[in-house]
Amino acid sequence: MYSTRQYKLFISHAWDYGEDYDKLVGLLNSAPFFRWTNLSVPEDERLPNHPTLPKSYRFLVRQLDDRIRQADCLVLIAAMYFHHRAWIQSEIEAALEYNKPIVAVKPYGSERVPSLDHVGITELVGWNSVSVVSAIKRHSVPKFAGADMYSGTELQTFYIENVKLPRK
Repeated sequence: MYSTRQYKLFISHAWDYGEDYDKLVGLLNSAPFFRWTNLSVPEDERLPNHPTLPKSYRFLVRQLDDRIRQADCLVLIAAMYFHHRAWIQSEIEAALEYNKPIVAVKPYGSERVPSLDHVGITELVGWNSVSVVSAIKRHSVPKFAGADMYSGTELQTFYIENVKLPRK
């Protein structure tokens, strides 16, 4: 059955390896019956710097954090370089802070992936649309009215207080 849900995804990637990002976007776009919104930051759509403090990283981190907070899932290209990229590490940290699932995708054609044991990855999947989309759907938090305002334990409390379950 076709789902009308539109998933909000943040794809964590390194601009130096833009081909991986472009291929993953193409993979998601080609997945049948999967609708998604891209909250990540491609190189050609850079976030603006602080108007009076152009070298401020704090302003950029807050913008990235806000996008990750809105996302249903963080999708990570699990390439060997990701442990050495400060921005990717910051994005993973934000996803963990906001209780977002992290789906790591083995890069196209890659045999090796870095150790992911200590990172907090929800699931590692291969490079094919069925695996990637299934993991996103499986781990993304269910959406219901008012859910975007909450995260983590607040979301659980909201659900308990506002969703009426049928009585037995």
